[in-house]
Amino acid sequence: MNLPPLPPTGGETPGRSIVDVVNAQHRELLSLLTKLETEPDDPKVKSVLVAVASRHLCAEEQYLYPAIRTAVPGGDELADRELAEDQALLLLLSGDDMGAATAAIRRHVAADAEELLPMLEQMVPSEDLVRLGNRMETAQEAAPTRPHPSSPSTPPWNKVVDPLLGVVDKARDAVTGRKTYVRDL
Repeated sequence: MNLPPLPPTGGETPGRSIVDVVNAQHRELLSLLTKLETEPDDPKVKSVLVAVASRHLCAEEQYLYPAIRTAVPGGDELADRELAEDQALLLLLSGDDMGAATAAIRRHVAADAEELLPMLEQMVPSEDLVRLGNRMETAQEAAPTRPHPSSPSTPPWNKVVDPLLGVVDKARDAVTGRKTYVRDL
């Protein structure tokens, strides 16, 4: 299992920054979109895409958006806008219109890369970015593998509810044999 690094024992904080973590997750999402375009009838690809996107959005809601709210001028408006777009994306992932979901994922990746992440990188010390990255990796592993658009999307409630939904989803995935990781393809 790929777990984030242990807390520091002195010196620099080990791990990847939240910017590196989010960018890696975005690359994974984009590669899944490409795979879905080449294999549109493969239910495993769609299943993995939905699971990866659901985990990613939950982790962003727990750590990226609160950091934006705190560190970036006008961060409340930015975070609220992103949360609304994420809720719309979760609804699309719940349905059958993968074309609209694909377009929404591409918009999500572009907005983060062009706007949110550069601002966060400028405003937050690198050690704090690494701590946020470690927490985001942990949150992603505990997150639900299915979209839950009606669940809480802001702390503290999402940090309580998301891991519980994650346990339920992972149990359902195990019982049904559903694939949820890129390595399963």
